[in-house]
Amino acid sequence: MSAAGPSAITFRSPLNLLDRHIFKSVLFTCAASVGLFAFVMILGNAVKDLLGYVLADQLSLGTFARLVGLLVPFVVSFALPMGMLTGVLLTLGRLSADSEITAMRASGLSLFRIARPVFIIGTLGTALGLYINFDSMPRARVQYHRELDDAIRTNPLAAIVPKTFIRDFPRMVIYVGEKHGTVLRDVWIWKLDGERRVTEFVRAASGRVDYDPTTNEIVARLSSAVVEKRYAKNPEKFTEEDSGLGLVGETEPIRFSLDRLYNRGNARGQKLKWMTFDELQVELGKVAAEPIVPGQEKDHARAEMKVRLTIQEKYTLSLSVLAFALIGVPLGIRVSRRETSANLGLAVGLALGYYVLTVMVGWLDRHPEYHPDVLLWLPNVIFLSLGVWLFRRIEK
Repeated sequence: MSAAGPSAITFRSPLNLLDRHIFKSVLFTCAASVGLFAFVMILGNAVKDLLGYVLADQLSLGTFARLVGLLVPFVVSFALPMGMLTGVLLTLGRLSADSEITAMRASGLSLFRIARPVFIIGTLGTALGLYINFDSMPRARVQYHRELDDAIRTNPLAAIVPKTFIRDFPRMVIYVGEKHGTVLRDVWIWKLDGERRVTEFVRAASGRVDYDPTTNEIVARLSSAVVEKRYAKNPEKFTEEDSGLGLVGETEPIRFSLDRLYNRGNARGQKLKWMTFDELQVELGKVAAEPIVPGQEKDHARAEMKVRLTIQEKYTLSLSVLAFALIGVPLGIRVSRRETSANLGLAVGLALGYYVLTVMVGWLDRHPEYHPDVLLWLPNVIFLSLGVWLFRRIEK
């Protein structure tokens, strides 16, 4: 018994040690890569969605930090596959460049056996992706827009930002030279038609704004204003009789609707991608149970396909973590690069190719007869097949 014990330990220990070494190396590198991609995407979303509100004093720093935190599940859902591929390429590329992979294979280990820790991490990453895509990300996304809308709604007049061309209001462009509380100076307003042509231009020396909570509108009353009206049917004709330029003491109240700014987080108006798995199943059942109006069969099929496509997209995005891990192993060994930039560029290129294929299939959502919900699995099938083929090539 005493002789068998040390012998068994000696037999198992090297492989366990090797598995732990590869597992930790890949895990830490993947985590760092996911963090890098997530940081870049969070930075882009924060600048695009939040920076303007912060500069206009519509968001406090505490609210800004909380909203940035709610962006994390959203960006991680996309950063996870890219981070997995990058981490595998970096780690195995370094091991291969240092001849560690050659030493492992010389000791009799197959490539599949060496890559077992990578597959475990890929499987765990797929499970994490399913949770994020079907639960964490939708809840965080809805909460993000709800908190952003609530924060802005507490100070609706802050939507008027001085020295800025404001295009957030329907068929309106506004410019204000100065703003002191509710008092405005040097006000310019362009009213537009459906083709974005100017139908009326108002310039006022001063004015005052108030918020009407019953209609969710900003109401502006301007003084010492010059009003230029254009011909309604063709605003570019300045010689028509109903065109004109006039000086008025005080304009009629001009209303700016805030619905476009504050209706992004409505529960029923939210995007399908912001729904959890249970909500998507309820939505699918609701759409499928709707009576089909004669002559609108295609519209009904398209509406149902959009829900199915959203569900399958969440599944395929999660599985892409494992697909990227599979293709990353032979590519990392074959490339054998220690350079971070080269492996990072290869990972980004492959990920972009995957996402381009996914987007192209998504364009078929209006053609349910082509079964885009099935075709959406094509990128994963291609990457998995390519990974298996590369494995066999290197194994030979």
